[in-house]
Amino acid sequence: MRRALVTACAALALAVAAGAYSEYGPRPTPNGQPPLARLNAAKFEDLKERFNQAPDRVRVLALLSPT
Repeated sequence: MRRALVTACAALALAVAAGAYSEYGPRPTPNGQPPLARLNAAKFEDLKERFNQAPDRVRVLALLSPT
């Protein structure tokens, strides 16, 4: 019984660690591309400014959802 509890807790800890790494871990980008940024409510103004800095170039804004 105790061994099963320890095993279950270890599995849960591994799952939580894997989820945290998946969410907050580094995101590699190709050479020459700026690093990826997380978009949240606090960064919308920054996104708007950067988007409007280059009106003469093609810009793409894609919002993707896994659902």
